[in-house]
Amino acid sequence: MQSVTMSDVAAKAGVSPSTVSLYLRRPQSVSVAAGRMIAAAIEALNYVPNFVAGGLAAASSRAVSVIVPSVRNAFFAETVSALQSALRRERLQVILSHTEYDEREEEDLVRMALSWAPAAIVLTGLSHSVGTRRMLASSPVPVIEIWELGAEQIDAAVGFHHDQVGEAAADHLVAQGRRHLAFLGARMHEDRRARLRCDGFVAAAQRKGVTVAVVEHAAPASAEVGSMMLAQALQQHPDIDGIACSNDHVALGVLFACERARIVVPEKLALIGFGDLGFTAACNPPLTTIRPSGDLIGREAARLILDRRLGKPWEGGRISIDTRFTLLHRHSS
Repeated sequence: MQSVTMSDVAAKAGVSPSTVSLYLRRPQSVSVAAGRMIAAAIEALNYVPNFVAGGLAAASSRAVSVIVPSVRNAFFAETVSALQSALRRERLQVILSHTEYDEREEEDLVRMALSWAPAAIVLTGLSHSVGTRRMLASSPVPVIEIWELGAEQIDAAVGFHHDQVGEAAADHLVAQGRRHLAFLGARMHEDRRARLRCDGFVAAAQRKGVTVAVVEHAAPASAEVGSMMLAQALQQHPDIDGIACSNDHVALGVLFACERARIVVPEKLALIGFGDLGFTAACNPPLTTIRPSGDLIGREAARLILDRRLGKPWEGGRISIDTRFTLLHRHSS
């Protein structure tokens, strides 16, 4: 298939190639109207600019683009750190970007990454825009999706099934004698993996024959949001005796709120988080949580990238590598 050129974009947008070039390098230097026409043409033609020229090609191919949903929390830090450590030994450099769970932002970041001919692109999860999938399907650049497994993967995936995490949390609470469960989830309209954990939790609770409720908040996960969701949950479902949270930040807020309300954990309310963040073992009581093995995900993703650079084939075209998650039973459940 013939590649789309800058001249093609210029013709479709009704501007000169030099204007397109200027837009790609300094978009603020182009008029708003011209910028909109060029952006529309780029999207319509699925154009990926090529900023690699001459001797820059070999250098740029040693860069690995890693795109995560957020750098404001610690959830992906362990994975990125392990990935970077493994790649650094082979003189590959990680370039880190974040999307704030915005698929359109991810599409822009992928287009920019492809323009520099990276050694690989690492994406978080399996949910991407149509444009992102189209660009990556037509590119020879290896793609590793991390933190999630499923049928929708593009190239290779390293992660686990998040619905199984939710199932494990529900099974644990029921095994502790809890019969009225709730899942507290932050930002689940954007965070697909938290939604999958919620769905798995609800399905497992229903199979066990216990009652289950879901309380959501649109804001990013935080202790404050966890505290607010607990108040809502207890107001709507006062008989709740077991709670799973979309992550440890939410669970920490629940612990704080229980202490203020003199709700004894775990005697009156059992609690489980997700992530095994650094504070969980030091909480009062220490927080039961599920550890997702983020370091192993990073190391396995790096191994796949290095294998591809050595020319090792991925049998079957696409490959999935499962990783373990571990339920850490502490004193909050």
